[in-house]
Amino acid sequence: LYRIYCVGRNYREHAIEMGHNPDRELPFFFQKPADATVLCTPASISNVPYPMATSSLHYEAELIVAISKDGRKISVDKAMEHVYGYSLGCDLTKRDLQAEAKKMGRPWDAAKGFDSSCPLTPIIPKEEIKIGDDTQIQLEVNGTIRQSSPLAKMIYSIPEIISHLSELFYLQKGDLIMTGTPAGVGELNVGDEVSITCGELLPCKFVVGPPSSE
Repeated sequence: LYRIYCVGRNYREHAIEMGHNPDRELPFFFQKPADATVLCTPASISNVPYPMATSSLHYEAELIVAISKDGRKISVDKAMEHVYGYSLGCDLTKRDLQAEAKKMGRPWDAAKGFDSSCPLTPIIPKEEIKIGDDTQIQLEVNGTIRQSSPLAKMIYSIPEIISHLSELFYLQKGDLIMTGTPAGVGELNVGDEVSITCGELLPCKFVVGPPSSE
């Protein structure tokens, strides 16, 4: 694992619910630290402690793309040659801190890049699964569906995301790209169980635990 890139507002309905213009414009990106990940495997439900310095922790289900080939200024038609496979994860967000940062015109680092802010599943090679426009990404909290959308509703496709990102950064083997979240984001509380599914990918399951005492 090298770097974790995230695409902002890449689903039209999510852009609208966050109070932004949903019309297609150049994508924007932010990052999470590589050590913010929490590996979620089918063997057990992972524990994600409720983070400090927030009273509004939100979930955002996302398809994750794993890069296997270095490159810069990658064309859309060559982009998939740089993809190793896919994972499934959650862009956990301190929404209150993000809202304050937006209002002040400040970076989102504290709202997006905190400890354990990126639960994700093991990566599956692209040759072993089928991911297409009709593949549904879905998030449940305590058994209730909160987010559900076909991947076709992405504003920018995976090849387009890779191409745009490679104009800004030299993409390297081990990079992960979180491709945006659909509408329906909402709050999480201690004890909530989260389950994210997307086609043939391993489900991402975790429970929000009490704040860490360390």
